[in-house]
Amino acid sequence: MSSSSGPLSEELQCSICLEVFTDPVSTPCGHNFCKSCLNTYWNNSQTCSCPYCKETFTQRPDLKINTTLREISEHYKEKNPAKKPRIMCEICEGRKLKALKSCLVCQSSYCQTHLEPHLRVAGLKKHKLMDPVRNLEDYICQKHDRPLELFCRDDQTCVCSFCTVKDHKNHNTVPLEEDIEEKKTELMKTQKDVQQMIEDRIKKIQDIKHSAEVRKIYSEKEKAAHVEIFTFLIRSIERCQTELLEMMEEQQKAAEKQEEELIEELEQEITELKMRNTKLEQLSHTEDHLHLLQSYSSLQSRPADTRNWPEISLKTQENLETLRKTLDHLKDTVEEKLSQAVSAEVKWVQQYAVDVTLDPDTAHPEIILSDDGKQVKHGDIRQKLPDTPQRFDRCPCVLGKEGFSSGRFYFEVQVKGKTDWTLGVVRESINRKGSITVSPSNGFWTVVLRNGNEYKAFAGPSVSLSVGVNLQRVGVFVDYEEGLVSIYDVESSSHIYSYTGQTFTDKLYPFFSPHLNNGGKNSNPLIITPLHYNK
Repeated sequence: MSSSSGPLSEELQCSICLEVFTDPVSTPCGHNFCKSCLNTYWNNSQTCSCPYCKETFTQRPDLKINTTLREISEHYKEKNPAKKPRIMCEICEGRKLKALKSCLVCQSSYCQTHLEPHLRVAGLKKHKLMDPVRNLEDYICQKHDRPLELFCRDDQTCVCSFCTVKDHKNHNTVPLEEDIEEKKTELMKTQKDVQQMIEDRIKKIQDIKHSAEVRKIYSEKEKAAHVEIFTFLIRSIERCQTELLEMMEEQQKAAEKQEEELIEELEQEITELKMRNTKLEQLSHTEDHLHLLQSYSSLQSRPADTRNWPEISLKTQENLETLRKTLDHLKDTVEEKLSQAVSAEVKWVQQYAVDVTLDPDTAHPEIILSDDGKQVKHGDIRQKLPDTPQRFDRCPCVLGKEGFSSGRFYFEVQVKGKTDWTLGVVRESINRKGSITVSPSNGFWTVVLRNGNEYKAFAGPSVSLSVGVNLQRVGVFVDYEEGLVSIYDVESSSHIYSYTGQTFTDKLYPFFSPHLNNGGKNSNPLIITPLHYNK
């Protein structure tokens, strides 16, 4: 047996064809054979007996496939792929020889010796011979019990000569040999196409793996750069904080020492003045005129100030002013470093710029898109457009054509001169019909302008945003895997708002709403501005 590899394969071996069972059946005596092998054996025998133990049965048993044994056999074949099965001569007794041909008319396979009559006898020479096969019944018409030697091109099925008389009358039928060459040519072409598809997909896998490696390396570099920037910022802040605390502590100690010295000096002067006052009190009531006159010169004049106390107060104020200026300087330093960090962040996200084009199939009927798909504004007039599932029917907005389901992407929009707008990203499955509630829970991550100067993030509930001057150009950045959507003021390279810790599952699409024209007050379009796009 070609596929035999041990005791197990012998247990799964048909004793007629000497191969692993195909559709195994069991005889009443308990022996197992391939169904086709046993049927062929009995078809060519005068009695119904077991090919293995020769027990004879009075009636031909109704054979049922042993499904458990078939599953075991098929599993064994998968684990032990066999060569092309050997077809044995069905006439040989004892040791069977390899079949050379199978006869469709006789429905038997013959070795070279037993094939000889088919090559010599006139009647047998007309029989249809073919390379040996095991399942000869598959090559016989089940309706007419004749060889399937023709192919009906109309019905794309194999037929016998009797089929062409009635069921396939007037159909385009040709000999199998004639059609098989054409089919082989088509199969070879299909095989080439499939092979090309395999190669294309293998290359795609290699490209994806290469891209993943590059992205991983680049991501590590980006992480390192970010860590370096923010480490520098944190250290700068910590250094400024330390310097500030040390300066405040030194000034506090100096102030406390000065206060103690001044208090001590003042207390000493108070003591001396009290003594002088007591003497003056005594002299004003003394009867000792000589003593009064002798002390008068030294006591009658106003005692001189040891310090200019008003100036002492002013100096304290100067110290406080110096401290305030120091604090302001440190604050400016920190803000400058924060601004530098945010500016660097804006430059970093701009490397993920993508080419966004507006999708007219999603546009509300009252908004107008430019021919290049880069501008959108409200047009007041409702256009006659098909109400497709993807089109917004109440909210005056539009999506970008391309969605993103992984990685990072960034785009910029000019909003100059507008009083109202909404920008951001949305998930593909958002509601596009009727009234829409804009919030992350409904698939919207946006910022808005209302009434010319009210900036908000509709984070559910809405968050008022502090924007120094009216925005001219807005940048939108998304990191899909990190669950991050950040909005930037491009002109000032500053950060406006971020949605963090989000979970994205759908594709995300750029979202644009120019809002109503408002009598011409909000007529300016939203314009997707060009950048150096990622390819």
